[in-house]
Amino acid sequence: MKGATKMKRFDAVKLVHEHLRDDHLVVICNGMIGREVWTAGDRPNHFYMIGSMGLGSSIGMGLAQTKEESDVVVIDGDGNVLMNMGTLGNIGAAKLENLYHIVLDNSVHDSTGGQKTIADTFALEEVAKVCGYKRVELAKTWDELKRKLEHFFDEPGPAMLRVVVEP
Repeated sequence: MKGATKMKRFDAVKLVHEHLRDDHLVVICNGMIGREVWTAGDRPNHFYMIGSMGLGSSIGMGLAQTKEESDVVVIDGDGNVLMNMGTLGNIGAAKLENLYHIVLDNSVHDSTGGQKTIADTFALEEVAKVCGYKRVELAKTWDELKRKLEHFFDEPGPAMLRVVVEP
């Protein structure tokens, strides 16, 4: 449902997808999010991380370091981020101005049966800030997400946008 209520992940994925540019290099985590981005509209600049949970941000970091002229967008889930939190510090330390990290947080591992994560027990975006991300943002409703995406890719990163969605 759109508006001021919590959103469904697929609605959030579609809105994020609408704001991706053709010149973005997009790394998409494994699991349900990858399937939903594919459904929203596959593009030649999309790389679907299949088989290595948690490594989307590592791949995005490497891509951002080697393709400095390109903006890299990592679309991640909370479970994936929690599997590889050390990369947040590495991204922050590398000061990757061309890296944009979108985390869709439903606080469960959806692809493996809905097991609960701990993502709803702390502010993941604040962890990114402590790790050195230049900008961190939080969207809990459709209206907030829409407003934040209007300019999210306009300012240098590293930046994280945590999007809280329903399980």
